[in-house]
Amino acid sequence: MRLSTVILPIHRWGEGQKIWRRAEELGFHAAYTYDHLSWRSFRDGLWFGAIPTLTAAATATERLRLGTLVTSPNFRHPVTLAKELISLDDISGGRLTLGIGAGGNGFDATVLGQEAWTPRERADRFGEFLPLLDRLLTEDAVTQQGTHYSAQEARNIPGCVQRPRLPFAVAATGPRGLKLAARHGQAWVTTGDPKLFEEGTSEQSVEAIGGQIEKLGKACAEIGRDMAELDKILLTGFTPDRGRPLESLDAFVDFAGRHRELGITEIVIHWPISDSDFAADQAVFEKIATEAVAQLA
Repeated sequence: MRLSTVILPIHRWGEGQKIWRRAEELGFHAAYTYDHLSWRSFRDGLWFGAIPTLTAAATATERLRLGTLVTSPNFRHPVTLAKELISLDDISGGRLTLGIGAGGNGFDATVLGQEAWTPRERADRFGEFLPLLDRLLTEDAVTQQGTHYSAQEARNIPGCVQRPRLPFAVAATGPRGLKLAARHGQAWVTTGDPKLFEEGTSEQSVEAIGGQIEKLGKACAEIGRDMAELDKILLTGFTPDRGRPLESLDAFVDFAGRHRELGITEIVIHWPISDSDFAADQAVFEKIATEAVAQLA
């Protein structure tokens, strides 16, 4: 099992670069950041752009994989996003992973002046966005006319350092999203079942994630793909356990072990942020970072 972290883009770079370098020193497999324009309780505080933050992190680190968790169509277009990703993959020396999903009804959904899309509209758009982005990252020139997203002789030279393109980690739980993950993903991302966050139990959450993985397996089987080819990533902090897995090394090992049995191959924990939902003891967090994987081996 791999252990990664997500560092919210809330730090001025003089401080932020220390955190990204520390993540590499601690041995995390990857460090991700959220790709939002603002987010929940952090809306009225510092919040920087994901791509510039990851670009800076790429120059401040050497081995750490970097990525978004996750990008969505809410304020992105495949053509411009592809150009930024090709550039960032080059700057990072091929260390970039794109976490991507259909988006939701947060601030990003209306910030450009549009009405928030319905779940069906989000699924429709994502169903166009992801395949077009796949083409843009693998072909030198792309022309495609879609209902929502189009490209006209879009040039994508030199392409990605990683071949045939950088990996996609597709966040999905519904049938259409899981089919996209099966067809285009190198990894699949879940945060658990949001309906269980307030009232559910840890046991119910584990069962629900197991059910999601079973559905992913069926989506893969439908196109003749081995589900084992996909990494399965759990972004923590949104299950009924909340922050309890970060209370001690033993608590985390127990939490991670139960999810490893389901087939989860990578767990992502939030870098501690005081006075927030992601508050945690930094010393315990770093002990988990350096010792948990060995105990799970």
